[in-house]
Amino acid sequence: MTAADGRPIEPDDSLMRTYTEPEVAYLIAELQERGREFGLLWPSATTDSVVDGRVLVRFGNAPASTVLNLLTLLREHAKPEDGPCDS
Repeated sequence: MTAADGRPIEPDDSLMRTYTEPEVAYLIAELQERGREFGLLWPSATTDSVVDGRVLVRFGNAPASTVLNLLTLLREHAKPEDGPCDS
């Protein structure tokens, strides 16, 4: 969910036009669940509307790309570390 070069997704990235409102709602739910482990709570985060083909969210004053970027960070943090196994 990051740009091909590993940078965060920008709000005007054409990728953002491919997400539907139900998909963004699902990503918000995943973000809320994964963030809870770290004490990050966004109880009022929800989809808002679609403007110019982009889903807007009520997440402070942030675009949906912010949800994707935060979710990417939480997913990466949850990945097991590369290292010796315990076997």
